[in-house]
Amino acid sequence: MRLRTLWLAAALVGAACAAQAQPFQGLYIGAGAGYNLPENWSNSRVTVAEPKGGAAGLASVGYALGNGFRFEVEGNYRWAGLNREALAASSSGSVQTYGAMANVLFDIDVGAPWIFPYIGGGAGYAWTNFNRTTVFTPAAFPALGSHVDQTKGGFAFQAIGGLSFPMPGVPGLSLTTEYRFFGKPYSETFDGSQSVSGLAAPVPIGVKAQSQYNHSFMLGVRYAFNVAAPVPVAPPAEAAPAPAPARSYLVFFDWDKATLSDRARQIIKEAADNSTHVQYTRIEVNGYTDTSGTPRYNMGLSIRRANAVKAELIKDGVPQNAITVQGFGDTHLLVPTGPNVREPQNRRVEIIIR
Repeated sequence: MRLRTLWLAAALVGAACAAQAQPFQGLYIGAGAGYNLPENWSNSRVTVAEPKGGAAGLASVGYALGNGFRFEVEGNYRWAGLNREALAASSSGSVQTYGAMANVLFDIDVGAPWIFPYIGGGAGYAWTNFNRTTVFTPAAFPALGSHVDQTKGGFAFQAIGGLSFPMPGVPGLSLTTEYRFFGKPYSETFDGSQSVSGLAAPVPIGVKAQSQYNHSFMLGVRYAFNVAAPVPVAPPAEAAPAPAPARSYLVFFDWDKATLSDRARQIIKEAADNSTHVQYTRIEVNGYTDTSGTPRYNMGLSIRRANAVKAELIKDGVPQNAITVQGFGDTHLLVPTGPNVREPQNRRVEIIIR
């Protein structure tokens, strides 16, 4: 009774701790085998039938909903031998239980992909075959023996707790280990006969099981049919190389001016810094004007603008001997215009890194 109470408490705690369901859905089959340990029986002769540890096996087919819940039908078999009773010179016998169960289970995702606990329970119908032959040879009863061999069936239930271990490389296949508490919680009487020396006919006897409880420890396998192979994780894309620094920069001027604005100094600084990241043979500084002045005046203004940019480049660390300066006046217009037009984009110096 104490073991049953502990098991039910553990099942309730496990259910309360279930946070996520195992991502498993569809048809599956399972099988298992292991050790079966029945509890002792009380019988009508005020003695005790003591089953020994034996074997257990089962096979199941079920369907998982994908939210952790699974429903399955199961066929099971349990066997245990019987201990020899006191005073008996020889005794043989076994207790066999087999049945069909309908189970409800819940898989628990604990955050580890290699292990999934599960809990559940089931109900169904089970048959018990009790078979025992005992021969007594005390001095007072030189020829006394008994024989019982009968099968009885009825309601059965079970509680289940286990662990499943998905097998890497085989999608859908899991190994399982579990404990099952199986019971038929009512009385059953198995009829037999007892022969007594001097009596012409055997004496009817009965062995009464007040209840039948079994503890089973199982190892098994389970295969889910529609579990897809994990999608291989693509290697992270290599970072795209940083774009090469620009090799051409434009510096603009106010009308009829060769002085540098704050924005112009920022552009020149960027050109100077980037020149250290690329290979170059020379840096050309070409000055231009719009068409609002005379060609001669504009030529001189374009050279003054180019020299102003050159001086700023040198200030920003560019070697003087790497810079060439040219003025083009009002030729090579960036925006084509007629004469005497104040076009801001034509008042410029172009820095070219070659």
